[in-house]
Amino acid sequence: MLIDDDTELCSLLAEFLKGQGFAVECVHEGRRGLERGLHGGFRLVILDVMLPGLDGFEILRRLRKESRVPVLMLTARADDVDRIVGLELGADDYLPKPFNPRELVARVRAILQRYEPRTAAAARLEVNGVVLDPATRQVTVDAQAVDLTTFEFDILEILMRAAGRVLSRDDLMENLYNRQATAFDRSIDMHISHIRRKLETQRPFIKTIRSVGYQFLQSPHDEAPE
Repeated sequence: MLIDDDTELCSLLAEFLKGQGFAVECVHEGRRGLERGLHGGFRLVILDVMLPGLDGFEILRRLRKESRVPVLMLTARADDVDRIVGLELGADDYLPKPFNPRELVARVRAILQRYEPRTAAAARLEVNGVVLDPATRQVTVDAQAVDLTTFEFDILEILMRAAGRVLSRDDLMENLYNRQATAFDRSIDMHISHIRRKLETQRPFIKTIRSVGYQFLQSPHDEAPE
């Protein structure tokens, strides 16, 4: 579903996306977009920030209370605040306007690929008191369940499988989005911030290596994050 009040843009994008094999529904008003997002059974929502009725942030906030449907935010190129707020509220990715429709399709496909069921169950992971089960997509910390979004789960799995090694932002971006990080790309940082807030109630698990990337700590005795 595409929620944007620019009817001309919606029409052009819908035609392009249909040509790429997607079925698309367009909604041009915030409240209607929220209703359809909650009950329409969509695989993904493309959501503009500036909308009549309800803005994109409020729609995303309400969606995240009831749904894990992946959301790609459309933001103003000059406003980094929009991107940060969208990620804080649980957006999976963002794309600044104006954009190339081919990049939109690439990002949509990358997001959907992360949500596809796995054909074979990967091995259960247990590192430093964190247990991650790819088969059930459940995470526990010291036997306490932790509720992660799909992207947060995938980032954590990548970090845990590489526990003790430093992974760059580009490593994570290529695994998750099939693209390299840019100087202004905060999506990985924001998702890891969310993971930390949910996991690190008792002790740190993820170390930031300044100007390089992130490292999952193998034991409680490892050095704390910077």
